[in-house]
Amino acid sequence: MKRVKVKQAYVKNMKQQNPLILEEAIEGAQKLQEGEIIALYTQQGEFLAQAYTGRQNKGMGWVLTWKQTDTINQAFFKQKLLTAMNKRRSYYQDEETTAFRMFNGEGDGIGGLIIDYFDGYYVMQWYSEGIYAFKNWVIQVFDELGDYQGIYEKKRFDTKGQYVEDDDFVKGVRGAFPLIVKENGMNYAVYLNDGAMVGIFLDQRDVRKALRDKYAKEKHVLNTFSYTGAFSVAAALGGADKTTSVDLAKRSKHKTIEQFSINDIDFEQQDIIVMDVFDYFKYAKRKQLRFDVVVLDPPSFARSKKRTFRTAKDYPELIENAIDLLEKNGVIIASTNTASFGMKKFKDMILRGFQAKQKQYTILEEFSLPGDFAVDKHFKQGDYLKVAVLQVKD
Repeated sequence: MKRVKVKQAYVKNMKQQNPLILEEAIEGAQKLQEGEIIALYTQQGEFLAQAYTGRQNKGMGWVLTWKQTDTINQAFFKQKLLTAMNKRRSYYQDEETTAFRMFNGEGDGIGGLIIDYFDGYYVMQWYSEGIYAFKNWVIQVFDELGDYQGIYEKKRFDTKGQYVEDDDFVKGVRGAFPLIVKENGMNYAVYLNDGAMVGIFLDQRDVRKALRDKYAKEKHVLNTFSYTGAFSVAAALGGADKTTSVDLAKRSKHKTIEQFSINDIDFEQQDIIVMDVFDYFKYAKRKQLRFDVVVLDPPSFARSKKRTFRTAKDYPELIENAIDLLEKNGVIIASTNTASFGMKKFKDMILRGFQAKQKQYTILEEFSLPGDFAVDKHFKQGDYLKVAVLQVKD
């Protein structure tokens, strides 16, 4: 194991057990190879942690253990994975939800590795070449258990930090796609072999359930940045009079039609629109369209031909646009997955949007990550999801 020194200015942060290792914190960091197991020490020779090197947009590696006596080997990885599985035993046994996060990176003790479960299939997401070097150790655990249909992977570590296009199948039985999974009794079609995104974001499970059970009945629901229409499906199954799904991506339309169809919902009774969301806001205002519920779940960053959207800068404008389209006492489900700020700042953005329209509101409830998305309490960025359900006061 290579012994490396942490610069004095970063020792305090590391002693607070922040698992992310920054490039600038390590002496001679540029000389370290991907996938090296390293022991971190202070300048004075005090042991701090054992880690691995794996460069991704967040940093250059992750702490694996704060104990000097631990041995980083296949047995160590096996213990982390089995512990994560055992914590999620109730999810494996839930017949109404057959898709969930089985391993959540640093929240389960190995940063840079995400594993999702889809009704017998596992999808492993590798966020650096460094963590990918331990692939065989991880696969061996699943082979010893033997309880899976197949394994797919997503490599997210090319030189530009993008997804590596490749055959995603690893081993087992290739899936027949779409694979239909359940979430709180709702059906969703997923494609584990079709690029970086499989068709549903599992972190919004609790929010979709709330929309279905509490906010959709006899309402007209506008779902912006709708992707494959998962929120629209939840709203329709919750008794919405109508849903309108808006997304710029052309394939969002046939993907959304598919999601409606596998839930026996007549998609022709729903509006599915391929358009830039901000252009749709203008269109809806001109046509004097009104909605009872508006779902705002944009990507952190998006670029179209006309504009660039950044959550940290542009979310108040989203709120303003949603207010313009709301019926009396309407509801906004405001969401962001941006990790660079917390709920307090997000609420400030929401407030700015309402103040610009001279409107008041009540926060009906808030959501963060569901229970299967384990979070390291020393790494706040890992708790990235922030959702507030807002009711306008008229």
